[in-house]
Amino acid sequence: MATTSETGPLVPVGLPVAKAQAVPAGSPAPWRRKRRKSQQHQRTSAAHRHDAPLAWLLISPAILGFAVFFAYPTIRGIYLSFTDFHVLSPPKWIGLANFTELIHDDVFWHSLWVTVYFVVLSVVFGILISLATAVVLHRLTKSTVVRGMIILPFLISGVVAAVVWSWMLDPQLGILNVLITKLTGHPILFFGNGNWAVPSLAAINIWKYMGYNAVLIFAGLQTIPPTVYEAGRIDGATEIQMFRRLTVPLLRPILTMVVILTIINAFQIFDIVQVTTKGGPANASNVLQMYIYDKAFSQFDFGYAATMSLALFVVMIAITFTQLRLTRANETDTN
Repeated sequence: MATTSETGPLVPVGLPVAKAQAVPAGSPAPWRRKRRKSQQHQRTSAAHRHDAPLAWLLISPAILGFAVFFAYPTIRGIYLSFTDFHVLSPPKWIGLANFTELIHDDVFWHSLWVTVYFVVLSVVFGILISLATAVVLHRLTKSTVVRGMIILPFLISGVVAAVVWSWMLDPQLGILNVLITKLTGHPILFFGNGNWAVPSLAAINIWKYMGYNAVLIFAGLQTIPPTVYEAGRIDGATEIQMFRRLTVPLLRPILTMVVILTIINAFQIFDIVQVTTKGGPANASNVLQMYIYDKAFSQFDFGYAATMSLALFVVMIAITFTQLRLTRANETDTN
């Protein structure tokens, strides 16, 4: 059944009548707007197409540097780990023989344990000191001069830092040992005692990177809104409670990044050990990098050294991804 209208066609009864959408006067039709957008997109694409050669030219130095100094050495090192290579003779493919030797190498496992001990000391005490320093800077002063002074040790090379600290910790002439001798009556062999060697190296490493980590954490503290602390004070929270329940959770992404950077830097320790202890006494501070260096440049066994380097690389990747997974690095308690 249909109904008629004096001004329109027949419309079946019971069917909805489509409402006409009014188009404002002077506005282009929808198909014209789409056409104009398409034309603008084509003109933009054509203009950007001419920028591609310039873009490749600008990034080519970075790509070349990455290929020469990172990609090729990595691929070459992975290949050498499966070979017997002693510089004077061409590499000889031996398959998994180097990895079998690695599993049964007691010196490797001892060096790995020493390295892990050094990393734990550097990370735990380094992060705590850096966090405390950043909080003090954030609460008491925001002077750029003070921040610049704190980051100065990071700008000093590891060799220079190791030489200066070896003089300061010298058992006979070191200024710190002079004070210790006046207090206790005898000096401490910081680098000559197996129990003190690794903690002394960790202390130098902490001193060097403390300022850099503190500045990173300080930057994270500045991103926390002051209203968060104001709300905490209104609720009656103490400074310690606000630090534990507000500051630390909100700094999770920054702290995760700082921890990962500290772990990577600590696993790569070499220059400080080479200048101060050279792995002694009695291999007490023979970190994995020192053992790799000894195998490669003293015994010229580059194939086995590449195998240990690959093992260290895998360990660092595993630690990094585990850390990111456990700490939910991309989240804070505000999410």
